[in-house]
Amino acid sequence: MEKWFNVGKIVNTHGIQGEIRVISRTDFPDERYKVGNVLYLFMSEETEGKPVIITSHRKHKNFDLLMLEGFDNINKVESLKGALLKIKESQLGELPEGEYYFHEIIGCTVQTLDGEEVGKIKEILTPGANDVWVVKGEKGKDHYIPYIEQIVKKVDIKEKVIIIEPMEGLLS
Repeated sequence: MEKWFNVGKIVNTHGIQGEIRVISRTDFPDERYKVGNVLYLFMSEETEGKPVIITSHRKHKNFDLLMLEGFDNINKVESLKGALLKIKESQLGELPEGEYYFHEIIGCTVQTLDGEEVGKIKEILTPGANDVWVVKGEKGKDHYIPYIEQIVKKVDIKEKVIIIEPMEGLLS
């Protein structure tokens, strides 16, 4: 079964030429919205996406403005409000060493260097300089693990295991 990943949500139209206003959900907007790129349009409640081709992309305020092939006026894009733009898993690019997609990290088991299980990663926060992994520990307590070299010692995506060296107070 094909895995899909959200890259944006169509929130409105822009002008009368068929431009759509998108709230982006991707870290790679220039790559995802490149002219000629194929995205998949999912109307609400649909499980199958319709392929669409990007014909233009520009930034405007906090939005990405896109035009899609075959959607050349406001009447054709009006019904797209609320739709999601997605890509297939096969469209994900390779990341540099030490970088991971969120879906690869969420669900991993976190252990200390001593083999003590801390819990499973349930969420990733991106507050600033580095990501923070929210780990649901025993008894339902959340632990906040910063993704920094001093703490995260090994990430094994295949085995879904992450080894950390917690600094004092991190797991209390």
